[in-house]
Amino acid sequence: MKKLSVIISVIILFTGCVSNKLYRQSQASVAALQQDNTMLASRNSALQNNITSLENNIAALKNNINDLNNRISTLSNQNTRLGQLSAEQQSQLSESQRQLYTQQQRLQQLQAILQQQREQSENLKNKMLEALKGFNSNDLSIIQKNGKVYVSLSENLLFPSGSAVVNPKGVDALSRLAAVLNINNDVAVNIEGHTDSIPIRGRYQDNWDLSTARADAIVRILVNTYRVDPKRVIASGHSYFDPLDTNTTPEGRARNRRTEIILSPKLDEMYRLLEM
Repeated sequence: MKKLSVIISVIILFTGCVSNKLYRQSQASVAALQQDNTMLASRNSALQNNITSLENNIAALKNNINDLNNRISTLSNQNTRLGQLSAEQQSQLSESQRQLYTQQQRLQQLQAILQQQREQSENLKNKMLEALKGFNSNDLSIIQKNGKVYVSLSENLLFPSGSAVVNPKGVDALSRLAAVLNINNDVAVNIEGHTDSIPIRGRYQDNWDLSTARADAIVRILVNTYRVDPKRVIASGHSYFDPLDTNTTPEGRARNRRTEIILSPKLDEMYRLLEM
């Protein structure tokens, strides 16, 4: 009997050591994921700033073209009044015309690339609608906005309440989405986890933790199971700070508990023009 007690004590001690070890490993893994999320969120912010810079650049080009047109018009009017231009005025007119041509060419290039992006987004949206048809519209929606495609999946479709384990129906949706991504390699993928404002209880510290864990879970399925290129994927958690609806009603909270997969055609050519 004494020997049995000793054996039981050893087993309990060993189990406690293993549990502590697993706990420390889990904490280290969470810290690493949070660091990765911070880095990827910074990359996403930089891309958004580049798009804003592009739009400002186009507006500035239009202003420059208007100014150049005004200068040419002024010089032409002077030519009409005076009969001929001085050498200096002719030089100014020639330079203004050259600048105008250059600015117009660049503006046309930028507008063509923006149009191409809009067409790529429209094409991508249609492919996603075809791939994901059959799901309840309350659980899955696809819209095009600001040159991007937003695939919004409800908590009901993807996860049990309070969990970050994707259920079979959610895995099916992700498999169809991944099939489209794998034949459209020029699309960046930003996965955002969102919750309602009800405090979470259980294994997750708070809604930040849960929203991040859900985004990470989807990344792992897309990358590990369906071989989506991990260099294209960004994961982030937004907790309840980016709601679609009010958090004061059950219906509103249900809409807010979602995961958004935001698909953006790459803009490398556009960025090269911005740097010129």
